[in-house]
Amino acid sequence: MYPEEIVIPMKEELTENGFTELLSSEEVEAQLSKDGTTLVMINSVCGCSAGTARPGLLMAVANADPKPDYLTTSFAGFDIDAVKTLRRHLAPYPPSSPSIALFKNGQLVHFIERHQIEGRPAQVIAQNLMGAFQQYCNKEKATS
Repeated sequence: MYPEEIVIPMKEELTENGFTELLSSEEVEAQLSKDGTTLVMINSVCGCSAGTARPGLLMAVANADPKPDYLTTSFAGFDIDAVKTLRRHLAPYPPSSPSIALFKNGQLVHFIERHQIEGRPAQVIAQNLMGAFQQYCNKEKATS
């Protein structure tokens, strides 16, 4: 498990921007049982998290319309039970951190693995996410 003093500033980069932490298996299950769209960042200490994953994620959320209903995060190597449960919901994808998942009504609809983050600028990650938000987060228009 990573030392708290290393992890806390990386967690705060997201929580200070509206993300809710999923810290336990029960919190993950409760979140994914909700209707609507849930964005989950599996955060990590690796350089690609700081360099492109978190900045790209924050850029997408700041500039997207529509946006996911819920913004959440868990930290690999720290929020052990939560990440283990999340990874069960991410099957058949192998464990990957950082990674970013979009769920709609509890079903995985979009996933960005670490190998799709490494070496890519934050703007590319943001565009990828904004495209997924456009596809899956659109609210159905009420008909008169």
